[in-house]
Amino acid sequence: MFVDQVKIDVKAGNGGNGMVAFRREKYVPNGGPAGGDGGHGANVIFKVDSGMNTLMDFRYHRKFKAPSGGNGANKSMTGRSAEDMIVLVPEGTTVINEETGDVIGDLTDANQELIVAKGGRGGRGNIHFASAKNPAPEIAENGEPGEEVALKLELRVLADVGLVGFPSAGKSTLLSVITSAKPKIAGYHFTTLVPNLGMVRLDDGRDFAVADLPGLVEGASEGVGLGIQFLRHVERTRVILHLVDMSGEEGRDPYEDYLAINKELTAYDESILERPQIIVATKMDLPNSADNLEEFKQKLAESDKNENEILAISSVTHSGLQELIQKTADLLEKTAVIPMNTLEETKDYEYHGTSEDEFHISFDDEIESWVISGEKIEKLFKMTDTMHEQSMLRFARQMRGMGIDKALREAGAKDGDTVTILDFSFTYVE
Repeated sequence: MFVDQVKIDVKAGNGGNGMVAFRREKYVPNGGPAGGDGGHGANVIFKVDSGMNTLMDFRYHRKFKAPSGGNGANKSMTGRSAEDMIVLVPEGTTVINEETGDVIGDLTDANQELIVAKGGRGGRGNIHFASAKNPAPEIAENGEPGEEVALKLELRVLADVGLVGFPSAGKSTLLSVITSAKPKIAGYHFTTLVPNLGMVRLDDGRDFAVADLPGLVEGASEGVGLGIQFLRHVERTRVILHLVDMSGEEGRDPYEDYLAINKELTAYDESILERPQIIVATKMDLPNSADNLEEFKQKLAESDKNENEILAISSVTHSGLQELIQKTADLLEKTAVIPMNTLEETKDYEYHGTSEDEFHISFDDEIESWVISGEKIEKLFKMTDTMHEQSMLRFARQMRGMGIDKALREAGAKDGDTVTILDFSFTYVE
């Protein structure tokens, strides 16, 4: 099954927790803090595997969770950092943030890698919190949460040449005779349900990849027919072979078909028609094709909008195929590679909000508690070791520094009220 769009959830590894520990050697009186740091959580990395040609594997595996770093140990020993999780994807995969719609990266080269979720750093042990006022701190940090993101993966076929045209225009037949590809061919519309790829090799050593894209119909860019599912695959092609059925067997006007397909390509992406295009007049072995071709050329000349070369072929008799292959190869040599989206790595897991959205306070009637939420305050709480009083006092100071105490008071909180952060509740004291 050909799969070219999937949605997955990715979670990088959390950092390991720092440790509260003290030196206990026999001849070291008043031993100081000796709690080690946690190890780094694993990143989730997408890597291109040239052997893959579909996103089928992701249909059955949609959640990826990387391992967390090891916890710190006594004697100032740092926990083991987790090994990165490598997820293989096919060439031509575009990675999109499902929530924001931003393109995280475009994976088009063999073995190319992209970090899609960064692992959290390890929490600091109590050796980092010693001071003149507190030489034996019982303070340590939990590991930083790993980045968690919902992603949409889109596969765009990597082909030099794209075959476009109405259903039954002869795309699959042409692909089968100029390459070793074996697409399904039948005399009805929408025989081709998935893009087919084939390689054309010329006697002079040149070669190029051709994609037979499933038939477009009028309104495809708005979701009519199958075309909308595969229009994205045209984006990567450098040269377009626009196949037009000249036989008129179905009572269609070849010129109207040509205009309709170009309209759909333009509606999807205006820049597509700026690429070199060869008009391929197909089925020239049939009786009325020659007359229809002359009429087609006349209408194109009258429109004064066409600069594309017209080549007449018959995939059945093989007439015109060598000229088509040669001119396509020549055109590719003069056409630059289509620039892809700039590869971007995800940013470090940091909070970049303003002071106004660092936290939010609301009252939940069901649990009769004030609820504090927000990315920054929740992250600080997750990194707080709630098992030690000094760590909780440090968190209380952090909340006061952010202005949460004042905000609770202004919101109407009173002595004895319950305040909740995530799954932790405490009593508010003025």
